[in-house]
Amino acid sequence: QVQLVESGGGLVQAGGSLRLSCAASGRTFSTLDMGWYRQAPGKEREFVAVINWSSGSTNYADSVKGRFTISRDNAKNTVYLQMNGLKPEDTAIYYCNLRRLSTTYWGQGTQVTVSS
Repeated sequence: QVQLVESGGGLVQAGGSLRLSCAASGRTFSTLDMGWYRQAPGKEREFVAVINWSSGSTNYADSVKGRFTISRDNAKNTVYLQMNGLKPEDTAIYYCNLRRLSTTYWGQGTQVTVSS
């Protein structure tokens, strides 16, 4: 089993920045990648960013390219999401996930609210 704990959410004004963290524990060997998704009220969960655990290669949703940066610390089994230039439409619950073997694990989510 894998446990994921997110932190770093909060309330910020438009144009501001936040840094989310997601710490993984448990059976994290053979991790393929870790990523971030978000879900706004009344909307489906959507992909934000992903990072390959071994190579460090990244991929982003078009809506966050150039504003968000995903990174990892392999020694700490932690993934980060640096969010700059935040917009009100970035308001959502942000979820971390980890893909390992044939299973995807999810964190409990952290709220990000961007005021205009």
